[in-house]
Amino acid sequence: MTPAVFKPSSWLENGIQIQKVNNLNLFKLTDALQARMQELVNGKTSDSLTLEEAAELEAIGELVIIISYINGMIASEAQKSQETENWEQRIEKN
Repeated sequence: MTPAVFKPSSWLENGIQIQKVNNLNLFKLTDALQARMQELVNGKTSDSLTLEEAAELEAIGELVIIISYINGMIASEAQKSQETENWEQRIEKN
């Protein structure tokens, strides 16, 4: 039997949402996908995951890493933009 393969991209349409945080639009897992991940983590903790569930948990984990990276890039760009605006405002005052 071939183990199931889950791809993080399989949740792009129904597993990710955008949430405004401190004037930034950031990505996050939907409540449903977050709950599923927690179920799988609980199963892993109790050592009761099937191979398919382990693959699913790994794919969700990859998706979390991708989202975290993209959110970090968004936050970094926003910070740079804010610093540039502040710098330009200081120059205009002088």
